Amino acid sequence: MALLIFKTSNFKKYAIRISTLIFKIGYLSSEDFEGIINKNEKIVKKSTFNGLIITIIIAIGIASFFGGTYISNLDSNQISQEELDNAIAKLELKILQNKLPPNQPITELKISADNDPIIGNSNAPITIIEFSDFQCPFCAKFHIQTLPKIMDEYIKEGKVKLVFRDFPIQSIHSNALLASVAAECANEQGKFKEMHDKLFDNQNQWNKQETIDALSLFKQYALEMQLDSKTFESCLDNGKYIDEIRKDLKDGQNYGVSGTPGFFIGNEKIGYVELKGAQPFESFKKVIDEQLDV
Repeated sequence: MALLIFKTSNFKKYAIRISTLIFKIGYLSSEDFEGIINKNEKIVKKSTFNGLIITIIIAIGIASFFGGTYISNLDSNQISQEELDNAIAKLELKILQNKLPPNQPITELKISADNDPIIGNSNAPITIIEFSDFQCPFCAKFHIQTLPKIMDEYIKEGKVKLVFRDFPIQSIHSNALLASVAAECANEQGKFKEMHDKLFDNQNQWNKQETIDALSLFKQYALEMQLDSKTFESCLDNGKYIDEIRKDLKDGQNYGVSGTPGFFIGNEKIGYVELKGAQPFESFKKVIDEQLDV
């Protein structure tokens, strides 16, 4: 087994720390690993740390799964021991921060909804601002499993609206940007929600297609939705909303978003509470009810 090539004393130390991370960390930010990705100096031979890298990658996969968040990939060929120590130290710090008492005051965040598509009544008192990637499986999980419950209990009642902001992670989702453009183009004709649902419901149909084939599928979806095909295709082919999508990405990064989906719940008056990952409905309900009572 590959793990046997790693010195027992070192492996035991890292194994204990990593196993602790797997079970305790709820969300993993790709920024936590920004210092160990794509490095060209102090490269450790793959044969030396192969077992450890496998363990780290497994830990990341499990942590991101339980956090319901999609993150960037690691380059396992270019990681030094010093960088690895720093990365694990950051994760342990995050765990310590997560252990703050439950009555710890919530920091009110100031988040902009920009001019992005809205699902629900624009005058609803509480806003859910979502940063999402149409090709992200956790985002699809939220929109298929959790959003319908939020729709029934809050959005249809006029208590909450959802603002969809684009956060396509192109490094791992090659068709995500194109899907975002398709949704924005449908929004031009008042059918963002219909295209939004179509893209998530059929994610497995287009997410692994070549770009040209995904493009054809999006145009087919537009026809099925009875959009003006000429207007939609011109918008899509010209990448009309790419700059707008890039602005969403930049804003999300400024707000600390590093994985999808990411949510901010509240309004400008009372501030926003952050939720990370494809949380269950109960998590959203707790925050929404608290915000409605403010």
